Amino acid sequence: MRRFGIALACSVALTACVQTRQYADTQFTPPSGDYKLLVMRPDVSVGSVTTGGMVEARADWTETARTKLLDALRAQQAGRGGNVKILDRRDSLPGVSAETIAELERLHNAVGNSIALHKYLGEDLPTKRRKGLDWTLGDQAIALGQKSGMDYALFMHAEDSFASTGRVALQVLGIAGCIVGFCAPNIGGAGQFAYASLVDLRTGKVVWFNVVQAGSQIAGIKVGDIRTDKGAAEMVERLVGRMKPGRDIRRAQRAAS
Repeated sequence: MRRFGIALACSVALTACVQTRQYADTQFTPPSGDYKLLVMRPDVSVGSVTTGGMVEARADWTETARTKLLDALRAQQAGRGGNVKILDRRDSLPGVSAETIAELERLHNAVGNSIALHKYLGEDLPTKRRKGLDWTLGDQAIALGQKSGMDYALFMHAEDSFASTGRVALQVLGIAGCIVGFCAPNIGGAGQFAYASLVDLRTGKVVWFNVVQAGSQIAGIKVGDIRTDKGAAEMVERLVGRMKPGRDIRRAQRAAS
């Protein structure tokens, strides 16, 4: 569901906005101590917003952004302890084929999009209400945990777009029209949409999920740039910088304090 984030774009008149929102399994406790974490190869798409408002994917921008995000994840996880393995390529996990990793990535993409749809767009399924997170990658995730010896897998999906020169020029003309009494509709600028999920490889369940949305209605105003070290680090920090415990754990912590 590429460009899924368009439906979740921020509604902002003059400036950029950034929003995040976490969900977790009711019994989720963020990993600590001697945990084993597998950071999966990020699913990334970066493109240019054309004059007509379509997003054209750029392979060169996408690969640059993926590399920057992997570097940011590596630096961020290095300060957390635990035993962390970063998958910069699908074939970089001993004993696990690239196709096995690709199949799990496709499965997670479908599940992740479903979580975003039902948790963040108000299309909540009746069978999943008041259950925190109730999604799973099933036996495929469990098998990966058994083969790799890892406890958790961290997945990331990220989309970024930038207004083209023609897009910026069109909005400049629209603003100029306001001066003479005819304002063109606000045509929008760049935007980001990303989510991260933590999967327990012992059970296959998605135990934590977070979404970051950022957007600007003014073409030419950037809301970040994951093709750069700074922009990638900002996105990683917003997504996985602070994992909140699940509802029941938070209640127990408040009761004990």
